[in-house]
Amino acid sequence: MDILHYQKEFLSYLESKKWVREPKNLYEPIDYILQLGGKRIRPVLTLMAADIFSDGFKDALPAALAVEVFHNFTLVHDDIMDDAPLRRGKKTVHEKWNINTGILSGDAMLILAYQYFENYDADVFQKLAKLFSKTALEVCDGQQLDVDFETRTDVTIDQYINMICLKTSVLVAAALKMGAIVAKTSEENANLIYDFGLNLGLAFQLQDDFLDTFGDPKTFGKQVGGDIIENKKTYLYLKALEVSDTNDEGKLKYLYRKKLKENSIKIADVRRIFELNDIPNLIKQEIENYTEKAFETLAKMDIKQTDKERLKSFGLWLMKRTV
Repeated sequence: MDILHYQKEFLSYLESKKWVREPKNLYEPIDYILQLGGKRIRPVLTLMAADIFSDGFKDALPAALAVEVFHNFTLVHDDIMDDAPLRRGKKTVHEKWNINTGILSGDAMLILAYQYFENYDADVFQKLAKLFSKTALEVCDGQQLDVDFETRTDVTIDQYINMICLKTSVLVAAALKMGAIVAKTSEENANLIYDFGLNLGLAFQLQDDFLDTFGDPKTFGKQVGGDIIENKKTYLYLKALEVSDTNDEGKLKYLYRKKLKENSIKIADVRRIFELNDIPNLIKQEIENYTEKAFETLAKMDIKQTDKERLKSFGLWLMKRTV
């Protein structure tokens, strides 16, 4: 079954839910962010994993929705912290309403996400809730490190990889493992699909970093250059410091000390330094490395070869995305 089929089934399930109730100011922002679209990658992974391990995925729909609601909760709060004006090409929740609404509606989303696990029997519920709690806390760890890195001058590439692993990868990995838990596969398979997701998640986030600076504003959906504006020490920035000469290194550090009202010149200058130092190609190599690591775990998995190919083609699609 292809990705589009899982997306369609998930969207149909999502649309069957009525999000808006009283008090409307709490629930309308939840409905708004969930209807904004997006790739729905995480819930698709939950459904795909359940299908692979049990030849049926509909039982995994509540778990997939929990993952998507939680993911969107993190976006609402991240956008407040980053003062981001756009999400998927539309106004962010705190811009459309206000910061207090964004905080409270986000809190409600976290609780709603947990409620979807109540659809499962005690054993599956316990495993899902345990994995979810661990993952949610790791995502908070990653977000705090991300904030800390903005003011630190000693961030290494390894520390950055650890941060994005916590902030992004663990949720991709957990989405896959939740599908495996619902399917009641072996613990070994569940752990292997988690490892697959962890490496795929790193490739996914590095691709996001690349698109944030070099993506097409028409397809990317977020403000291109947002990481540069916020002085985020992404892989692109850290690798550029590592390989550039003292002149470019000095310029980069100077540009990343500034917070400006008008950023177009800053974005252009940083992009030029990245391009001069071959950073777009270096990050693409790193994306390929993590995708390959993900594929290596597939060999150990006790599933049909056709299912391994499905997971592999999903990984390749993810690596080449432009949105």
